[in-house]
Amino acid sequence: PEVINGRTHKATVVDLSPWVEYEFRVVASNSVGIGEPSRPSALLKTKAAVPAVAPTNVSGGGGSRSELVITWEPVSEELQNGEGFGYIIMFRPLGSTTWTKAVVASVESSKYVYRNESITPLSPFEVKVGVYNNEGEGTLSSISIVYSGEDEPQMAPMGTAALSVSAAEVEVSWQPMAWNRHTGRVLGYEV
Repeated sequence: PEVINGRTHKATVVDLSPWVEYEFRVVASNSVGIGEPSRPSALLKTKAAVPAVAPTNVSGGGGSRSELVITWEPVSEELQNGEGFGYIIMFRPLGSTTWTKAVVASVESSKYVYRNESITPLSPFEVKVGVYNNEGEGTLSSISIVYSGEDEPQMAPMGTAALSVSAAEVEVSWQPMAWNRHTGRVLGYEV
């Protein structure tokens, strides 16, 4: 705080973080300089408040068929602002107007897996993750696009050809498979 008038014996300290323990010291000053600090006060915890910081790095993807995997960076303890902290996960198929909401009550959580047989492979979902504590619901992250889990490729590579190179070698070639709903992200081939 600013320097306080010598006739004042009380000050209000502002801009403290909610649900954090603080201790305070006072120093006296005059035109000559600053004196020794007082002994620290007893520890005092500020009151709880609704969380003000949303999780960051919301993403996901992968997982098995019929799964939507959502991940985020957990919120640090000093930003949880109170007891009963957890995460609110909201998601919907891209283009839908209805959000599905789930609650994860674990402070350390950084992942949520939604399983539903009706999810088609590699479907895009709009996803946002928020926070809550005993004081109420806090802010939500911005929307991220996350794809549901893949299925194994449903199509075979085309244009397979073989060419004899030597007595012990054959060169096999094929047309690369473009990314689509039927092939997914092709990570490799087996010959």
